[in-house]
Parts: sequence; structure tokens; C-alpha cells
Amino acid sequence: MKQYNSFDEIDKDLHWLRLQSEIDKEELKLSMHETKESFSLPSMTTTIIGSAATAGLLMRVLAPVLGYGIKKIVKKYS
Repeated sequence: MKQYNSFDEIDKDLHWLRLQSEIDKEELKLSMHETKESFSLPSMTTTIIGSAATAGLLMRVLAPVLGYGIKKIVKKYS
């Protein structure tokens, strides 16, 4: 535990702690705003479309390598 020698030292630490508290609150607000943006409809739509496009591309690239036709893969997972 810190030992204080004057009320000025206590006031200085209290002031610093209040400022740190305000900084922490602002960081929390920014973090919440960023999280909210990442779960927005346009962001989620972009992610879903990107994932579907990537999956389709991977199927087209990997199917010949694995010796399967696209129709066989589609039938298997339908």
C-alpha cells in the first residue's frame, strides 16, 4: 500500500485515477461502437457473400485436383 505524506499527494493520485477512469470509459465506448459496426447488416452481408464466393471458388479449384466433378460434389452435399 502506498504511503502518502501530504494531502496534495492524495489529491494528485485521485486526479490521475479520475482521468484514467475517463480514458477507460472512452475506450469502452469506442470498442462497443466498433463491435456494433462489425455486426451491422451490410458488414454481415458482405461476409456471407464473400464466404459463399470463396466456397464456390474452392469447389471449382479442388474438384479437378481431387478427381471429382462438380456435379458429384453438389449431389453429395445436396
